[in-house]
Amino acid sequence: MLVSSYPQITQITQKNLRNLRNLRNLWMKFLSRGWIIMSNGKKALSRRQFMRLGALGAIAWTAAACGVQPAGTAPLGTITPAQATKILRNENAKGFYIRYFQPFPAVDANVWRLNVAGLVAEPRSFNLADLLAFPQTTMEGRLKCVECWSARVTWGGFTYPALADLVSPRPEARFLRFECADGYWETVSIDEMKNPRALFVTSMNGQPLSDEHGAPLRTLMLWKYGYKSAKAITSISFNAEGGDGYWSSEGAYTIAGDIEPGFDHPLDLDDKTHRINGGEITEY
Repeated sequence: MLVSSYPQITQITQKNLRNLRNLRNLWMKFLSRGWIIMSNGKKALSRRQFMRLGALGAIAWTAAACGVQPAGTAPLGTITPAQATKILRNENAKGFYIRYFQPFPAVDANVWRLNVAGLVAEPRSFNLADLLAFPQTTMEGRLKCVECWSARVTWGGFTYPALADLVSPRPEARFLRFECADGYWETVSIDEMKNPRALFVTSMNGQPLSDEHGAPLRTLMLWKYGYKSAKAITSISFNAEGGDGYWSSEGAYTIAGDIEPGFDHPLDLDDKTHRINGGEITEY
């Protein structure tokens, strides 16, 4: 692992860490839009440009994705060995990659609570059994990541109205802010969560949602990149104003997170390069 092989990396200052994350984000933006892929017999980047960007991207990926922190601080979610049960890390698992912005201990669903507050008439705290008692629905859809891969899954869970009916949002509420167990956060509009292709997810392919994919609760918006779909959610706040999510505040990713025209590698199919038009991927 890069951090253990090169201890000096742990001496990164806050400013340099942000620069590394920005480089990583720029690299992933090139990947997601297919700018390094051969087109009409020509390279989108020169060999020198590709190698230079690739080296920077590799360093930045390791620093940002592995949760490298400035000297003197500990990553969010750090626990002692005695407390450790299962630490979730990024993994290129067959058929569907696992992605979190930093390692963290898996949520214990037996004690987990979802706290819902903000601009609501009836703030509530739910356990997993409460959520599974909501009216459940399923939808099939392909989740697209900015890293230029995707996977199609049958998702199960409940829709926004099921939650709203119980907490009674106030008229001035326009946005939802999700806080997650790994320290991640994301903001989406209520109108977006009302979209018929959006879901609060509690299951995948007929099985309870796994720790690796965001248990006990994650969101899904199939026309947006995966970073807009918060995982391992611990709280939801109804707010009048929106704002940045984690990745849109840290680098080149947009606040909207809408899938743009470019290229895709479906992990559940042939993993070949497919051109996409933008928006939800429905062609395959």
